Amino acid sequence: MNFVKRAGLSLWARKGRTMITLATFVVISVMTLAGILINEATAQAVRHARHSVGAEVNLAMDPSQLHAGAGLQAPRIDASTVDKLGHLPQVQKYTYANWDRAVLRGGAQLADGGPKDPMGPGGTVGMGVLDTSLLDAFRSGRFTLLSGRHLTAADKDTKLLLIEERLARKNGLKVGDRITLAGNDEKTTADFSVAGIYRDPRPTADPDPEYGISPADMLYGTVGGLAKLSSDHDAGLRVGTATFLLQDADAQGAFRDGAKRVAGAALDGFTLDANDKAVRQMTGPLKSIRSTATLAMWMMGVAGAAVLALLAQLAVRQRRKEHGVLLAMGERKGMLIAQQALEIVLVAAVAIGLSSLFAARLTQSAGQALLGREAGAAERKLDAWKPPAPGSTGLGEGIDPNDKPVENADPIDRITVALTPADLATVGAVGLGIGLLATAVPAGAVLRLNPRVILTKGK
Repeated sequence: MNFVKRAGLSLWARKGRTMITLATFVVISVMTLAGILINEATAQAVRHARHSVGAEVNLAMDPSQLHAGAGLQAPRIDASTVDKLGHLPQVQKYTYANWDRAVLRGGAQLADGGPKDPMGPGGTVGMGVLDTSLLDAFRSGRFTLLSGRHLTAADKDTKLLLIEERLARKNGLKVGDRITLAGNDEKTTADFSVAGIYRDPRPTADPDPEYGISPADMLYGTVGGLAKLSSDHDAGLRVGTATFLLQDADAQGAFRDGAKRVAGAALDGFTLDANDKAVRQMTGPLKSIRSTATLAMWMMGVAGAAVLALLAQLAVRQRRKEHGVLLAMGERKGMLIAQQALEIVLVAAVAIGLSSLFAARLTQSAGQALLGREAGAAERKLDAWKPPAPGSTGLGEGIDPNDKPVENADPIDRITVALTPADLATVGAVGLGIGLLATAVPAGAVLRLNPRVILTKGK
């Protein structure tokens, strides 16, 4: 009788041991499938989050320059160089900004109720921006454009402004009206047209933590227009910060390499930092359940292999007389080991087939419940964050401003589990490996069998 037929008869004759082995393999298969499916579902969700959010790379001063004898003078880079970086293939959109003191002239006044002349009478912040729609406050929805339009790169060299609605109301301004500004030297003046009016929800009396002015008095203007108010504008437009929105978060490395190639030494004193905070905030719960599922998968695999090895070892002891008779009849020891391995493989194949019927639904339910708890905890943590008091950095109160949640980047709380033939192939390979490993343990005992001793002494 060949070993294949013997394997089938052995499994049928020892139904109890077969069912225990089958149950062990079903548990291993389900846990392995669950780990694989959760890993794939979370990876897909992460990719979707990255593509939906994109990637933001910020060009800013290298903080180490403050300790390298550079003094307090922040470095500047030619706007033309930044434009070249903005035209790299990895970039979807880009903007840059500069700020300086601007003084209202021609009878215009600051909004009522704000800090008293933090930048001198009529003085406020004139923020020159290439594209105001890319400002974080507008992208997140914190600022709302009420009327008019955003400033774009096409407006770069014109004289246009976005003003806050309270400043517009104070001076009776609407879209298309003109307002006169003086530069920091209070001598150079220019007339600007109001291109748009926006709303900043912060109270008038709360000073901006960075500039100390009332939020109602912040002016956003074209970079070229506001630059003409500077006494050194003939030297060419130079900026201190820039933001690049990439097509894909995975393109950060390629963008950095391209930026260094295009800009060269012009990047000295600057860093190119990826601001993927929104992606991290959204995918935090996914990483947690992925690590949990992977750990459970490995623990169950190791425990299952140990149980199967024990069952195989017991089978060798229980079947010593059977093996002795077969060996005495001329059967090779290798065939006995092959029969034992075949029995394991047959049970594993049935177990994988059974697990494929319900593993996906079970994983979807369990994974969704686990993710819901993790996402809920992440949401509560984000909701508990409180901004520092106006005029304070928050460090003295133990508040890190960098921990501020990103708006419109809620933690992902749903995944979609899908079983594919490739997943079954992976589980099959894992099950086969565990089965063969479990068979290899007692193989040594089979090789040491002596048919004469077994048949004459019963051991």
